[in-house]
Amino acid sequence: MYVCLFCFLQSLLEAHDIVASKCYESPPSSPEINNSSVNNQIVPVDAIRILGIHKRAGEPLGVTFRVENNDLVIARILHGGMIDRQGLLHVGDIIKEVNGHEVGNNPKELQELLKSISGSVTLKILPSYRDNIIPQQVFVKCHFDYNPYNDNLIPCKEAGLKFSKGEILQIVNREDPNWWQASHVKEGGSAGLIPSQFLEEKRKAFVRRDWDNSGPFCGTISSKKKKKMMYLTTRNAEFDRHEIQIYEEVAKMPPFQRKTLVLIGAQGVGRRSLKNRFIVLNPTKFGTTVPFTSRKPRDDEKDGQAYRFVSRVEMEADVKAGRYLEHGEYEGNLYGTKIDSILEVVQTGRTCILDVNPQALKILRTSEFMPYVVFIAAPELETLRAMHKAVVDAGITTKLLTDTDLKKTVDESARIQRAYSHYFDLIIVNDNLDKAFEKLQTATEKLRTEPQWVPISWVY
Repeated sequence: MYVCLFCFLQSLLEAHDIVASKCYESPPSSPEINNSSVNNQIVPVDAIRILGIHKRAGEPLGVTFRVENNDLVIARILHGGMIDRQGLLHVGDIIKEVNGHEVGNNPKELQELLKSISGSVTLKILPSYRDNIIPQQVFVKCHFDYNPYNDNLIPCKEAGLKFSKGEILQIVNREDPNWWQASHVKEGGSAGLIPSQFLEEKRKAFVRRDWDNSGPFCGTISSKKKKKMMYLTTRNAEFDRHEIQIYEEVAKMPPFQRKTLVLIGAQGVGRRSLKNRFIVLNPTKFGTTVPFTSRKPRDDEKDGQAYRFVSRVEMEADVKAGRYLEHGEYEGNLYGTKIDSILEVVQTGRTCILDVNPQALKILRTSEFMPYVVFIAAPELETLRAMHKAVVDAGITTKLLTDTDLKKTVDESARIQRAYSHYFDLIIVNDNLDKAFEKLQTATEKLRTEPQWVPISWVY
């Protein structure tokens, strides 16, 4: 079935090149008699151009070619490449001769010939008279790894741009619906070809459909009921199953304080310990919400300290009205985090630290909350076992966890990372609580001193 998709996409690309070639018609014939023969074709003398370029041996020109009517035509000029910088050639130009020798109709041979030549290079071309394209100011965050040498669909592997998940790219040309031109923002350099949003969506949707048909997709919500909490945001589980992350348009902002700091992770990885330490050490910079509950207060409990106590009727009405970020029921009582309580902390000028279910990110990741999302990952099982033993030996906890419990934490951590990693700004493996706290503190301090890439929807 994958072969069929490959054939379909290959045909789609070939069809696109054929259609695209119609846009680059040769200039109309001159009415004058002064014509010349080039490759047994009669063309106006004033249409032929002789260009001289200078290059080093092995230096790529930054162009790709296609065959059209037995001629080699420039299909793409990569932004930032040598040809693009010189501005002498254009998409649609027909290459007739190189250093006085006629070219054949093999794009690969021409690429190798031009790559091996050094010094002065003379080109005879039939120009397309097409205007240059002004580079776009579009930046995207990549949500997948890409290596052009592993891509059977790319028209020229050497012209491809390799990138890793999380990198920021500038998209400089989106004329081709299947292959965009982009360059690395951090590393700079010339542009290269990357699969477009459309092409990569089609490719990943096919693979995802195969996964769905073969069984449960890794990273989706299990159908088993949770023993303690059932979250309101689980209604997004079906959406998660089909969500495909490719590129996310972003904008560069000057340093600013995020409204919320969201800690995501499996139960037992230390999120609550990190949150409490942050608030104790930085009470003027960080705060958190007080959860609501329909449970009756105990004799030693005061409203507004550990919990805010409300009636079940009132809480159910607020849940129905969508006033809760997430909620659940435990031993017959409702518990939840109210959205307004988050804003109350933000209005005091502090960053609100939240320890929530990962599906709540769909609500939080907006300009209203501007979260910095940190995934607290579980360490390997051996390390987690040693950490738990140290806590028990120190008398910090009396709760003994079995190897089965610890393995569930490790597995759940991996599941969350697979399903929600495209939301994470930072991943910290908590194999040492003190070191994890230092990493988290350093990251939050950088937000106040260094520029940040944020979703474009937060800005416009």
